Amino acid sequence: MTVPTMQSPQPPPMPETPAERLRWSLADAWTVTGRDLAHWVRQPATLVMNLAFMVMVVLMFGYLFGGAMTVPGGGSYREFLLPGMFALSMLFGVEATMVAVTTDAARGVTDRFRAMPMARSAVAGGRAIADMLGSTLGLAVLLACGLLVGWGWHGSATDALAAVGLLLLLRFAFVWVGIYLGLLVRNPEAVVAVQVLVWPIGFLSSAIAPTATMPGWLGALAEWNPVSATASATRELFGNPGWGGVSWADQHAVALAVAWPLLILALFVPLAVRRWQRLSH
Repeated sequence: MTVPTMQSPQPPPMPETPAERLRWSLADAWTVTGRDLAHWVRQPATLVMNLAFMVMVVLMFGYLFGGAMTVPGGGSYREFLLPGMFALSMLFGVEATMVAVTTDAARGVTDRFRAMPMARSAVAGGRAIADMLGSTLGLAVLLACGLLVGWGWHGSATDALAAVGLLLLLRFAFVWVGIYLGLLVRNPEAVVAVQVLVWPIGFLSSAIAPTATMPGWLGALAEWNPVSATASATRELFGNPGWGGVSWADQHAVALAVAWPLLILALFVPLAVRRWQRLSH
């Protein structure tokens, strides 16, 4: 009697044309995105806590410290503050991206993905899509919170949408920073060390206070911070009060708010891809 033998399933053939490979990559990336979105549904507490944290920070700075803050050119401090908080929330998203990437690595999920017949770009692409959806939701919550505490935009709807686009562009750039750093450390405990650095980088900017109130050398560094560029650009587009800086960085905030994220993407996307390709099983 011939005993049947079990055979390993054969992986699907690699698509031959660029269009087919693109569809394959997008379909796999969306599958990974769906996995992350399912986590939101099954474990909503993490998402709710992240949203509540930024709302708490807005209320704390707006009501507890806002009374002692003045805007050099005049105007409401809350209208000065909110665009800065929007920009800060884009930076702080690096932590969430890193935690998700390192957690997958620690649980062996990343290695299982690498062993599956799926597009190599799907895991990072799916993470980027999921984090951008989460960041868009978080930004919408912050915008609503801002409206409730007295913030508003005074420009055109086109300018307001451009401001939102600049904020999401900054977040997209920081998503890839988080992916690269998460693949680099691959250890959830090491994320704490990076979190310690994120906060000083965020506060060393014009997000909360004008750089003119800082010591000269520190203010110069803060002026060129990508968070400062996006905060100043969104204040300009929303029609909110700025601090009226005269340096090149202050006078060309919109151009810098586009240039900085593109530069970060040009640096960290290749680094993340290279790191992914060199991961050991």
